[in-house]
Amino acid sequence: MISFVVLYLLGTLALGVWAGTRIRNTSDFAVAGRSLPLIMVVTTTFATWFGAETVMGIPARFVQGGLNAIVEDPFGAGTCLILVGMFFAVRLYRQNLLTIGDFYRQRYGKGVEVFCSVAIIVSYLGWVAAQITALGLVFSVLTNGAMSETAGMIVGTLAVLVYVVIGGFLAVAWTDFIQMIVLVIGLSVIAFFSADLAGGSDKVFTLAAQSNLWKFLPQPTFTDTVFFIGSGLTMMLGSIPQQDVFQRVMSAKDASTARTGAIIGGASYILFAFVPMFIVASAVVVMGDGALDLAKSDYQRLLPTFIMTKMPLVMQIFFFGALLSAIKSTSSATLLAPSTSFVENILKNLRPHMSDRQQLFAMRCTLVVFAMLVLTYAIAMKGTSIYELVSAAYQVTLVGAFVPLVMGLYWRRATTQGAIFSLGAGVGTWILFFPQVTSLSEQFPGQLAGLIAAFCGMVLGSLMPQVLKNRHEPRQPVTGLHA
Repeated sequence: MISFVVLYLLGTLALGVWAGTRIRNTSDFAVAGRSLPLIMVVTTTFATWFGAETVMGIPARFVQGGLNAIVEDPFGAGTCLILVGMFFAVRLYRQNLLTIGDFYRQRYGKGVEVFCSVAIIVSYLGWVAAQITALGLVFSVLTNGAMSETAGMIVGTLAVLVYVVIGGFLAVAWTDFIQMIVLVIGLSVIAFFSADLAGGSDKVFTLAAQSNLWKFLPQPTFTDTVFFIGSGLTMMLGSIPQQDVFQRVMSAKDASTARTGAIIGGASYILFAFVPMFIVASAVVVMGDGALDLAKSDYQRLLPTFIMTKMPLVMQIFFFGALLSAIKSTSSATLLAPSTSFVENILKNLRPHMSDRQQLFAMRCTLVVFAMLVLTYAIAMKGTSIYELVSAAYQVTLVGAFVPLVMGLYWRRATTQGAIFSLGAGVGTWILFFPQVTSLSEQFPGQLAGLIAAFCGMVLGSLMPQVLKNRHEPRQPVTGLHA
């Protein structure tokens, strides 16, 4: 098993080195030269979300609370990609931008660009930390505890960092393509084997029905409904103004491919996320109350424990190959995205005369620095659930960056002042709902309050100059027919 993992990691490193030989400029490094065909756009958008939480976090929450407990991911996350394809991909692709921050600069100016870019970069800490945490857990399980989770985090970070630094997004796209094939085949085989262990898929579905796991809608009360909506919108809308999603759109060979790839990738993610859920439900049938106890006490170990204790070596190889594929594909892209944004939208404002070669070098250096920051954060947050790390990551972009993006694309009257008002109102309201500040978060989700405030701020800030202008202009006398 360990030999297989080592060979697998060496294979991805070799692919990164090969991709590095094809990197000529920052466009190649950041968006693969805008050359990817549809199949690779689909696999790389699918890989955007199919990470550690999809394999180990979502299924355990599903068997505890049903579909209602996972509205944020996969439903919100998958719908995000579908919305990107339907409403954002073509408009952004035609602008020929390198980062999502470039849009904010062109539409609103450098101030909004820097603020939104900082918000986007900060949001990646929790997301990437979740993948690093999962890598540490995987290596600890594989070595039966001989390697600590902290040591596993360090090894996993270095394994991902090397091929991303060398090969950039081109390496990410190619490894995503191969790793998603491994993931789909591996988890599909394990699902069939799990159903056989459980005595047939009908017993698994019977368990789900008896446990009321198919219930999706919340209780018909105001509090339950607004928290349900807030959870769903966090990743559904908060993930749209993200550099990793933007990179996948921009890497397509044309606008049509960008649109179609995002829609297919999002739909595929929602559908295939049910496979690990089915496997964990099978584990509950096979292991009984022991599985539910593990889900409550340390749910991130439920699926690996089921595989290691109930399945033969071949199935274990399939599983850990699929799991490593999911984690590496997500962590590689989410390491690259904030590093690209920092250089393009923050460093270039400080050093505007950098050559393309200097920008490329700066992106690689930033990758290393950000990886070390994420590793430190992941170690410091050890014990926090993978699902919580991911779900908390996108609230800041929901209340900050989403409204200026969507209004900037679809409302011609959106202004820089409106964007500033939106950022201030959205982020300020969100902070006001922190449990450490007030108790408002017990009655209403802070991210939803921040989103509403951000929309109000955009409209008020954009229209206010015109309202004041009209108020001070002398009215013309009404004559003629309309008098």
